[in-house]
Amino acid sequence: MIFEGLPGTPTAEELEDQAFSRAARAGRAKSGVDAQLSMLQTAANVIGDNLQNVVKGWPDFDQMDPFYYELADAVLAGNGIVRVTRDGEGNETETAGIDALRQALSQVGWASRKATELRDEYQSRVAKGGDASRKHRKQAFARLADVVEQVDDDLTLVRNAREQLRDLPELLPDEPTIVVAGYPNVGKSSFVNGVTRARNETASYPFTTTGIGVGHLERDHVRYQLVDTPGLLDRPAEDRNDIESQAVSALEHLSDCVLVFVDASESCGYPLEDQLALRDDLEAEFGVPVLTVCNKADLSEEVDADHYVSVTENDGLDALIDDAVERIGFEPELPYDG
Repeated sequence: MIFEGLPGTPTAEELEDQAFSRAARAGRAKSGVDAQLSMLQTAANVIGDNLQNVVKGWPDFDQMDPFYYELADAVLAGNGIVRVTRDGEGNETETAGIDALRQALSQVGWASRKATELRDEYQSRVAKGGDASRKHRKQAFARLADVVEQVDDDLTLVRNAREQLRDLPELLPDEPTIVVAGYPNVGKSSFVNGVTRARNETASYPFTTTGIGVGHLERDHVRYQLVDTPGLLDRPAEDRNDIESQAVSALEHLSDCVLVFVDASESCGYPLEDQLALRDDLEAEFGVPVLTVCNKADLSEEVDADHYVSVTENDGLDALIDDAVERIGFEPELPYDG
């Protein structure tokens, strides 16, 4: 998972304590000007290196797969990752999601470079010796602390963003993916659970009511992802909020085929007309094959569908999967022979 190895992010207080305590130990190992120089270099290096590691530990957003980018943006914005900046006249500008995170990481990077600049600026002053040596080193410490405190809010934002993203379930953009959609109670989750090798994984998102389910199956040695989307693709587009709409946009990058389950018997509690209207919306929204699946066909087949199945009776499921796989037409890359 692209966000699994994100680095930990210290608070400003933790970073200052680490830098200045290590500097004090370095100073005790020497004397005179050498002690002051060692303290300066140690403190600046600890701050600069730690802040640089925070920035470098994040993936390059410009090179990120569009699915991950939009998914991360939706997760962060949905969890209130917001950054506020003020210009010289006090006017506020608010950014959210990935944009807020990028700005925070940019400021942390600035602070890392500033720590190095301060080290280089004060080394020559401290090296002159005399009573001024200790005074200049203390001035440098004060300025280093000020730089760290300036990015305290940014460090907090980065730390919170890491917590939101690090435990996202594994969804692989390069793996052929079947998205399962339809109104509640039409049998989507039962279908995903029934056709995958093992009980599917479920993880909560800020834009779903229960959690996205992820299952896997194999055909001809190719693994396919099945993604169930309760609370997201089970109602009309006009009923989604901005975050949910962006999450659907991320799914559009991921999906290779969409199965829209409908219940012609209407035992799900929703009129068939509304179910078909949702199907039409998804056909217009997703630029991939969209199959209409009449589940509970043992109760009613009174609808024009691509497949008639009964998840509870395990009827028609293999043919449905085979059709979806054929529509996707995934060709695995074979080792070059020759």
